[in-house]
Amino acid sequence: MPSHYKGTKTELRALNAYINVSRAANTLESAMAAQLAAQGLSISQFGALEALYHLGPLCQHEIAAKLLKSGGNITMVITNLEKQRWIKRQRVPKDRRLLRIHLTPAGRRLIAKILPPHVAAITGIMRNLSDREQESLRTLCRKLGRGTQKVLSGHGVSRAVNAAKARGLSR
Repeated sequence: MPSHYKGTKTELRALNAYINVSRAANTLESAMAAQLAAQGLSISQFGALEALYHLGPLCQHEIAAKLLKSGGNITMVITNLEKQRWIKRQRVPKDRRLLRIHLTPAGRRLIAKILPPHVAAITGIMRNLSDREQESLRTLCRKLGRGTQKVLSGHGVSRAVNAAKARGLSR
């Protein structure tokens, strides 16, 4: 559904594009969340396991950066994965303040089992787009993401958001 906002052509085009990107992302995320929930995992838990599976042991802040999650959120994700005995925390010998997260054998078996059907589900969804459209979408999303980071940091938007949070105007 397009925006009902009464603005300029440029504003309406931007709002409509934003609405479509948001709805598509939410639809994809809901589908993937349902598929992973059947395996007893959240999207963040799966992301952490997948990162450890492909990249090897990582510190919590590295996992948080890969998943675009806050430190507090990733701590909860890691704690829940540890309770399931899918990961283990180990102190870094040269800097005992840091914890390196490792997959356990059970975690490795789990991710090796659930990754292929997860990839198959994503591949099935993406079949709605041609190969060229998938590449274009990837390129456009990357450009949009990088441009968003520049706007937020270059125009003080992040400072404005933090000020609003401090005044209790935003979550």
